[in-house]
Amino acid sequence: MDVNDKLTYQIKQSLGPLALVGEAAYAGILQAADTPTEWGQGGSGYGKRFVSTTACSGIYGALAFGLDSTLHEDPRYFRSTGAGFWSRTAHAFRETIFTHTDRGTETISFWRFGSAYGAAYLSNQWYPDRLNTVGLDFAEGSLQLGVDAAKNLAAEFWPDLKRKMRRFKM
Repeated sequence: MDVNDKLTYQIKQSLGPLALVGEAAYAGILQAADTPTEWGQGGSGYGKRFVSTTACSGIYGALAFGLDSTLHEDPRYFRSTGAGFWSRTAHAFRETIFTHTDRGTETISFWRFGSAYGAAYLSNQWYPDRLNTVGLDFAEGSLQLGVDAAKNLAAEFWPDLKRKMRRFKM
């Protein structure tokens, strides 16, 4: 991928239609939990939560683009060439921690870790002081890595599931 491809990829991952649906759902979870309580309930509270999650996603994408371009890392997921559920599941998790470089070798996914924890820290700056803590930064960065692992699992298995579902359509 060249730099323009990486920019397009990160914009789609951060602010594309599927990303916005996920952000809307996460804002709904935060609304149901009334977190942060200072933002209140109703449309105004949900709006603040949605804008906050969308801004965090945008920050994540901007950091990811900056890091993967600078460090010459490839942000795409590469499906396993192996067989078997456990082998492919392990591959999906491994691809969360390691990434391919532009040269085709493998390295620790610095772009992913840096953008996950960096976005958590930066986006928590507009949270109320009681929530703007290192602990929450770490928890949210780790949650983002978990979301990335779940996305890798979906990317690994969804094409197979989709193909199997097409066989059952009449």
